[in-house]
Amino acid sequence: MDREVVHAELRQAGAVFHALLDSASAEDLRRRSSGTRWTNEQLLYHMLFGYLVVLALLPLVRLFGRLPPGASRAWARLLNASTRPFDVINYWGAVGGARVYGHRRMGAKFDRTVAALSRRLDAERDTELARTMHFPVRWDPFFADTMTLEDVYRYPTRHFDFHRAQLTLGTPS
Repeated sequence: MDREVVHAELRQAGAVFHALLDSASAEDLRRRSSGTRWTNEQLLYHMLFGYLVVLALLPLVRLFGRLPPGASRAWARLLNASTRPFDVINYWGAVGGARVYGHRRMGAKFDRTVAALSRRLDAERDTELARTMHFPVRWDPFFADTMTLEDVYRYPTRHFDFHRAQLTLGTPS
């Protein structure tokens, strides 16, 4: 794994996130995004949340990566079965997160989260990065059935780039 590539992806996402926040007007933030039920501000929080989720996923992959594959397969099946409640929580989480953080505090949270991910990535041994776990593929189009810890570090930027295209900042309604 080329850690510098992942670090560069994280830095680039941070620069883009700050540019989006800095250029968004109050009207832009209240406007609906394209293809989601969220406003742009709520979608920006959801994009940040993708990085926050990875902080929680890292220990899970380390744990399940040490267990027989059937353990994470069963866990993924259970999570896939709960996709409907997850979708509701995912939606309302972004609505609430945008209210709690607001666009003014999201940038700093993004920076702290990416810094934490970078520190953890630097501390990972290659053997840890190769650990695998089954994921609930119905929860996110960027979850694969089986992902390595390295894949998990790369996940939030793929998620970020996808949702970036759904923002309608600077686009009149």
